[in-house]
Amino acid sequence: MKAIVWTNYGPPEVLRLQEIEKPTPKDKEVLIRVLVATVTAGDCETRSLKFPLWIALPMRLYLGMTQPRGNAVLGQELAGEVEAVGKDVTQFKAGDLVFAAAVLRSGAYTEYVCLPEANVMSKPANVSDEEAATIPTGGINGLHFVRKAAVQAGENILINGAGGSIGTVALQIAKSMGAQVTCVDSAAKLDVLRSLGADHVIDYAREDFTKSGKTYDVIIDVVGKSAFADSIAVLKPKGRYVLGNLTLGGIFRGLVMSRTTGKQVIFELARHTPEDFAYLKGLIEAGTLKVIIDRRYPLAQTAAAHRYVDSGQKIGNVIITVAPPDSSAS
Repeated sequence: MKAIVWTNYGPPEVLRLQEIEKPTPKDKEVLIRVLVATVTAGDCETRSLKFPLWIALPMRLYLGMTQPRGNAVLGQELAGEVEAVGKDVTQFKAGDLVFAAAVLRSGAYTEYVCLPEANVMSKPANVSDEEAATIPTGGINGLHFVRKAAVQAGENILINGAGGSIGTVALQIAKSMGAQVTCVDSAAKLDVLRSLGADHVIDYAREDFTKSGKTYDVIIDVVGKSAFADSIAVLKPKGRYVLGNLTLGGIFRGLVMSRTTGKQVIFELARHTPEDFAYLKGLIEAGTLKVIIDRRYPLAQTAAAHRYVDSGQKIGNVIITVAPPDSSAS
């Protein structure tokens, strides 16, 4: 079968289309024929290993010190069709349409992948493959950030880095809860954010939201590029700051700020749960959550897709279309 194999840490060119062995599901695994995958900023950071040392070192220990071991495949999320199941799988059978959260080394940029049953959810008929494929990363994290911030109706929320897969979900969920939402991103993304319901938009190249004199009940910082102290300063008393891009410095300062200012700094990572998958699936079914698709690339052009996401221009989601293999593929 064809897969985009991750051969080294570095730029998009380290992603190579190769023939690798088709996997066989273990007892509690589901073998999925992948139809659609996505490229997230997290995929690109993992590919290049552009993380702080405290994250990069454990990842090297797990993946390989100088390069990824074996036929490592990236891609955090996918939609596809169940090809086969292990003997202990109870929720799925061959032919079921599903979406799933992939795992490091056994990712979504491939024609077939084996994943734990717990990582897989059934796809409803009125949700497209592309929509479903975006739920495990952008959907789950966007929902998580809004929930951890305990967003309430009437509150003023600011989302920094609102134009990506996570921010566009957080915006729509916050609006569905009755919040007033200000979105910060590049000028090219602001019209899309307005169309999704943003009450106010800010071009970060022209205006610093921390210098405007406005204050917020909640700041969700998806990108982690604003000055930490300045962001805390524009929170209202008892405001909540969600740190979406973790650093050791941010965690330390957040603990101090939470204890000394009465303002809460939140840096808990999201987890995949069937309940959250089902909740997001329901929002898409109901038309409450619109999935933004920026560009589509075939599997063979995954490196080009990574190059585009690296540019920072991505609005919403970038899709990888995996061509269905013929019946003789192996």
